Amino acid sequence: MKYTLRQLEIFVAVARQGSVSRAAEVLALSQSATSTALGELERQFDTQLFDRIGKSLRLNELGQVILPHAVQLIEHATEIESMLARQTDFGPLQIGATLTVGNYLANLVAAEFLRQHPSARVELKVHNSATIIQQLAHYQLDLGLIEGSCRHPELIAEPWLEDELVVFCAPGHPLARQGQVCVEELVQQDWILRESGSGTRETLDQALRHFCGSLRVRLELEHTEAIKRAVECGMGISCISRLALREAFRRGSLVPVETPELDLRRQFQFVTHRHKYVTAGMREFIALCRQMSGGARRSDEIPMPFIP
Repeated sequence: MKYTLRQLEIFVAVARQGSVSRAAEVLALSQSATSTALGELERQFDTQLFDRIGKSLRLNELGQVILPHAVQLIEHATEIESMLARQTDFGPLQIGATLTVGNYLANLVAAEFLRQHPSARVELKVHNSATIIQQLAHYQLDLGLIEGSCRHPELIAEPWLEDELVVFCAPGHPLARQGQVCVEELVQQDWILRESGSGTRETLDQALRHFCGSLRVRLELEHTEAIKRAVECGMGISCISRLALREAFRRGSLVPVETPELDLRRQFQFVTHRHKYVTAGMREFIALCRQMSGGARRSDEIPMPFIP
């Protein structure tokens, strides 16, 4: 063959990072060595795999076609190398998790995964659903753990665990004294919500789609802990996962508001690219997620040892 696995590895790194300098840093190579290897690959076949836009590189049509095949080939080669060396541990894993899953579950699974497989390496990136889906689609992640729906045609979603959002307020808020609250009362309140693009915001918007009126959003925040603090300070009410609120409800610093008109259920899901090879490490990580969630019917019912 005219090309080497190292050249393909450099091609994939540049495609994922969008620049030679960042790819060189990831691969622990000099920038000149990385640039030379990429240029040699293109010259060998008298073609271009990237459009050069200033200092950044963007995959062209041919590069987009080749990328998934190159990723699979490298991952197969890595597993063959492990087998030849008779290694039982796994190579590096790029895991992406949405904020609720990442902050309350995925970090604990990753810690246990590394305890069981000391020579493995896990990079856990926590973003909102839209960002995780985009990174999976561009082969920047091996596995995504998301909350809510995934409609991207190149991605495959597999259900993991049911989750439920809950409307909540501070103990001194007028709604805290009511048993149940209708939607008409909810639209009169000040709200602190997650940003658009998050699975949490999508689930709430979906639950409200059949009702008239829009919420009075006072503040949008990207982090659930910041939302909890804002509600505790009396800035308004909010709606996030019961999983993120379990300890606050137990302490009494926040109070659930029952909303029987709203269906706030959703699924935590495993998401992979349909053209990406599922490695043994990915399969092991998914299996550990299922094991650590045990027989829980819903995310907030997972046994306490796994939730701080």
